[in-house]
Amino acid sequence: QVQLVESGGGLVQAGGSLRLSCAASGRTFRNYAMGWFRQAPGKERELVAAIDWSGSHTYHTDSVKGRFTISRDNAKNTVYLQMNSLKPEDTAVYYCASPSAILAGFLTSEHEYHYWGQGTQVTVSS
Repeated sequence: QVQLVESGGGLVQAGGSLRLSCAASGRTFRNYAMGWFRQAPGKERELVAAIDWSGSHTYHTDSVKGRFTISRDNAKNTVYLQMNSLKPEDTAVYYCASPSAILAGFLTSEHEYHYWGQGTQVTVSS
């Protein structure tokens, strides 16, 4: 059974940094693309960043470009989201996700993701 467990969320002041981690288990992690999503209160869930199986190709949504970086360590079965220069509008529950199939490249459509973590809260105070 595939499990994704996020950690690293918390409360931080604007301008601060956090690093989220997502530990995967239950299958061969290195074969699968991964993604980070977030959902703020009253808003739809949105893709923040995505990465292909190798870590060579990444995607970051415009609002986080230059501030957030997705990466992965296949030896540790973990994907990361380094978040710098945090803003109050980054406040949300952050989820990692993975598809059920082995697909090339990174995935930018939510419907392509099948497995989801439980989420970790990130709160940025002004």
